[in-house]
Amino acid sequence: MPVRMLATLTALAALMIYGFGCSDSTPSGNADSPPTPASGTQQAESQLVGMIDDERIENAASEPGNWLAYGRTYEEQRFSPLSQINRETVGQLGLAWAKDMGTNRAQEATPIVVDGILFLTSSWSRVFAIDALTGETLWSFDPQVPGAYARKACCDVVNRGVAVYKGRVYFGSLDGRLFALDAKTGEEIWEVDTLIDRTRAYTITGAPRAARGKIYIGNGGAEFGVRGYVTAYDAETGEQAWRFFTVPGDPSLPFEQPELEAAAKTWKGGEWWKIGGGGTVWNSIVYDPDFNQIYLGVGNGSPWTRAIRSPGGGDNLFLSSVVAVDADTGVYKWHYQTTPGDNWDYTAVQDMALADMTVDGKERKVLLQAPKNGFFYVIDRSNGELLRAHPYAPLNWATHVDMETGRPVENPELDYAEKEKWVLPGPLGGHNWQSMSVDEEGGLVFIPVQQNSFIYGLSEEFKKTGLYKAVADRFNLGVEMGRVVQHFVNNLDTWPAPKGFLRAFNPLTGEVAWEVEIAHYWNGGVLATAGGLVFQGDAFGMLKAYDKETGEALWEFNTYTSMLAPPITYAIDGVQYVSILTGTGGGDLFSGAPLPPFPNPASLDYNNYGRLLVFKLGGDAKLEVPKARDMTIPEQEMADLSDAQIAYGEGLFHEYCAECHGLATRSGGVIPDLRQMSTETHARFDEIVLSGLLAPKGMAAFNDVLSAQDATFVHEYIRARAHEDREVALGNQAAPRWTWMDSAE
Repeated sequence: MPVRMLATLTALAALMIYGFGCSDSTPSGNADSPPTPASGTQQAESQLVGMIDDERIENAASEPGNWLAYGRTYEEQRFSPLSQINRETVGQLGLAWAKDMGTNRAQEATPIVVDGILFLTSSWSRVFAIDALTGETLWSFDPQVPGAYARKACCDVVNRGVAVYKGRVYFGSLDGRLFALDAKTGEEIWEVDTLIDRTRAYTITGAPRAARGKIYIGNGGAEFGVRGYVTAYDAETGEQAWRFFTVPGDPSLPFEQPELEAAAKTWKGGEWWKIGGGGTVWNSIVYDPDFNQIYLGVGNGSPWTRAIRSPGGGDNLFLSSVVAVDADTGVYKWHYQTTPGDNWDYTAVQDMALADMTVDGKERKVLLQAPKNGFFYVIDRSNGELLRAHPYAPLNWATHVDMETGRPVENPELDYAEKEKWVLPGPLGGHNWQSMSVDEEGGLVFIPVQQNSFIYGLSEEFKKTGLYKAVADRFNLGVEMGRVVQHFVNNLDTWPAPKGFLRAFNPLTGEVAWEVEIAHYWNGGVLATAGGLVFQGDAFGMLKAYDKETGEALWEFNTYTSMLAPPITYAIDGVQYVSILTGTGGGDLFSGAPLPPFPNPASLDYNNYGRLLVFKLGGDAKLEVPKARDMTIPEQEMADLSDAQIAYGEGLFHEYCAECHGLATRSGGVIPDLRQMSTETHARFDEIVLSGLLAPKGMAAFNDVLSAQDATFVHEYIRARAHEDREVALGNQAAPRWTWMDSAE
């Protein structure tokens, strides 16, 4: 089958400068059109793509110049033995080259580097093979994900990377397909549909893993109401080898796995299988060659609130758990549940790393994880025994983990069943998917930590009626989203201010060796090296190198774009390089622009430039300093609506629109800011929202959940918010009103 090369989407209309939904902010869907890729066969066949197999990845230490797997090795420690760039030389580090990736959406991938070629993904699941010395595109592949599918993705149109294995490149597309491509040419070898039910909003955003002749992949979609599972496919043929379900289905039907019968007993009452149950494995899957096990990082419940999902209580296995299964058969081995009866979206999908450590005087093969809930876990990976559980991030939902039972001790004062409560961490977690790095010899883990709470309140619909109706292709969280801004404003005096940290953390003692405070919580992944350095890109566009021992910043480079992706390092012909993808978004689209006095991220002040940057000692390439983004809000034509009608529009906006366009219509710089819509776009509002005019760009129609009158109320709420913020900017008003909810009641 011929390679599907990247193509620029046809512009819908020049007037559509500001789209809607989770769409790109230019007519083409990209900030800058990508260069026309050269023919894959002409460019790549002249280069040898070395064969990667299990043995080569297991012996990755013998070729430190490559980055052969998602976390560099099967252990996924993301620690490089390269040391040419070190404390003494890092001051000479400069930009070698920069490549425009043709997107203004989040880039989250970890490139795989094999014998001088970078293999990576960008937004919309596009795949690239790039010359690691020059930045030249060798081949590219576009799976042609339908733009309207963006509505099914909770957290942006992102992809975290590929697996390169036995001459092939494997990746999953946002719409749930798994592909095998020829590593030399980019030609498609096979494609399989991983989804068990296409009536549900399943996605793939995670990178597959490859081992034992198989490709392992999970799915996302718990926020929309799906049932989690992981599938292993034959790497050669694409045939399904095994499938492991992470939550039980309808208990009146036969269980797919024997352990699901026991798991079903931990779900008490309710009909969770009709809503979905959740438990998706959307990020971390780790292969352990020592035990021939696959570790699955299992996600949150669907919906978030256990009162709806499992009203009779129970732990709801295997939500928010680490589950070990046999790599060959998928047979269950053991599990450890980090958050029994999860009530807050505390996924355990965050990075897992494998290490050998001396624990209480005994040599142990351990699994290390910092999941969302704020506790860092050290687990014996031979049997799942909990060895340590120390808090690594600010938290208030629990006081500690009882080491006798292995269970967290919840804080009863933060039960939000009757009244909304600030809970820390919020659904973005104390640590999200952004990669951590493990210095096994130094006994430290470097973690991008977040202090970002959320005002949880039980769904008003459920509180009033005791009923909950799941709706396809929309968030089914069980918490009150329509009133979230009102809850925020009413409880602002007790709001824990958001911030971020880079922490050097001792997982055995719980001590913080050092930390760097960052004024924004949503920062990038981490890379540590034998050169004594820790690299991280942050929300303010600064790629920095810190001293691994002290946390002192030794070097920085302004990329002018916020970063989420982790840096990697590789070497060619004796020269070490550091590489990173730029561009933010992901799960923080919902939070939108920071409130004063918190500073704006770089992607809000400038633009969300999607680039691939590569650095080396003595590099002298330059990035053009961008112009500041024009944030002027146009004058609004206000309709004569009552406060109650605007309040109704506020509720609808936060139920259906805020997940992409931000709280109170304040975009964070990735998705278009609706307060800045042009007169022409306002005129076509209903065509966009109800008829799907911009569906090819990611803004599907919402006519299944919004009536024409509903759309009018949402539209006028946006106008009202824009008017207030404009008046504040002009100095005509001291502060915006933020919410109409309380006055409407």
